[in-house]
Amino acid sequence: MLTSRIDTETESKMLRRVLRGIAIGLIFAVFLVSAAYFWDMNRAYERVDGKSTVITSPYGDIEFTEGGSGPDVLVIHGSGGGYDQGELLARAVLGDQFHWITPSRFGYLRSTFHEGATFDDQARAYAYLLDQLGIKKVAVVALSHGGPSALLFAVLYPERVSSLTLISCGVASSAAQYQVQANQKGDMLMTIFKHDPLYWAITKLFKGQLMELMGANDEVIASLTPDQRELVDQVIDYMNPVTLRSAGAAFDNKAKMPNERIAAVKAPTLIFHATDDTLQLYHNAQFAASTIPGARLVSFQRGGHLLMIVEQPTIRTGAQKQIIEQIEGDAVN
Repeated sequence: MLTSRIDTETESKMLRRVLRGIAIGLIFAVFLVSAAYFWDMNRAYERVDGKSTVITSPYGDIEFTEGGSGPDVLVIHGSGGGYDQGELLARAVLGDQFHWITPSRFGYLRSTFHEGATFDDQARAYAYLLDQLGIKKVAVVALSHGGPSALLFAVLYPERVSSLTLISCGVASSAAQYQVQANQKGDMLMTIFKHDPLYWAITKLFKGQLMELMGANDEVIASLTPDQRELVDQVIDYMNPVTLRSAGAAFDNKAKMPNERIAAVKAPTLIFHATDDTLQLYHNAQFAASTIPGARLVSFQRGGHLLMIVEQPTIRTGAQKQIIEQIEGDAVN
């Protein structure tokens, strides 16, 4: 009986040691995760703090950066972006041989969002910004959900747009089932973008699933080269801090698309789109190509919504060629 009691006490002590060790391990793990999160968030907030210029306008504050030298190009970022994503797009597609202007759209970073704002208002805000910079005419390069306001800028100010390049852009609404599924992805992204900790955790634990949610299938993800994956990681990382972009993502998700109005676009238009894009579906490119007079569609069978990264050399060459040729043509005329 005594031996049995001693064995029980020994087992109890061992169990308490194990539980204590587990508790200490969990506390240490929580500490490490918290430290990593706050380190990354501090770095993200510092990255976007004080690097841009903000001007006041009738449409609220407009944040932007500019760089490079040469012909003027207005670079319009996609959902989840801001001027920093615009800079990534400018470097990937334009390089330094152009003078690029990268505004943060409504609700992104330090650009104001007002209830009831429309993509038309955003287009007018671009015109106001260019007026303040003393720029009369620009080439326009737009990515993803930067497409609607880029198209409407070309509709409202045809004399100010020398050319228009659309990369995986949203253009038209649709009631088809596949569009409903794409919209559901947009809703999920909008929910994630409301919370810095949630987005950060997903990027660390479920990056593959996040890339799928962002419009790339398993085949595209698996085929990424190390350099392409590094750029994808940078795009994902540059969406931090997401809470400074959540109002913009919500605006993108609800604002009315240009639809048939794009028939009034007069600028030479080049469209890059992948048929396997599951976020901004290929019907957007087909609609734009068939509706915009003289538009040229360059289709890819693979690349998803990461097309700008997967086919960067082709897109870079095509976009630069169109911009330069049109500028030279305008100069001759």
